[in-house]
Amino acid sequence: MLAAQLAEEFPVVSLDTDALEAARLMAEHRLPGILVMGRDGCPAAVLGAWQVVRFIIPQYVQDDPSLAGVLDEPLCDKTAKRLRGKTVRDVMPEKPGSVPAARPDDTLIEVAATMARHRSPIVAVLENRRLLGVVTSSRLLAAALQV
Repeated sequence: MLAAQLAEEFPVVSLDTDALEAARLMAEHRLPGILVMGRDGCPAAVLGAWQVVRFIIPQYVQDDPSLAGVLDEPLCDKTAKRLRGKTVRDVMPEKPGSVPAARPDDTLIEVAATMARHRSPIVAVLENRRLLGVVTSSRLLAAALQV
């Protein structure tokens, strides 16, 4: 199976998209991450859902996970508020890695290798820098396992 056959339409955001909107998009569609497009219309980065989660969890809880058990629900509800007024740019790491990309004629194994090398749950399928679609880790696994 080729990347073009695995690729599916996928929501994208820009660096200036509201971070809460991007997080809701990932949550509603159960996405492992989202593709961030640059001003030139080309993929600029991948924002993983884990990065958003890391952003909303207070640093002291990240430093000492045992503190998570003593937080009450009202405090937990406030964590999402950390995204208010922030953009995707604010949530992204300072040095985002390159966007994992495949050519339309890349095989399933080539796409899997790209995904593994970049440790990314999604791979953009590009033809002449134009986005054809995205291959998600779950789509790749389903094809590989013939599920």
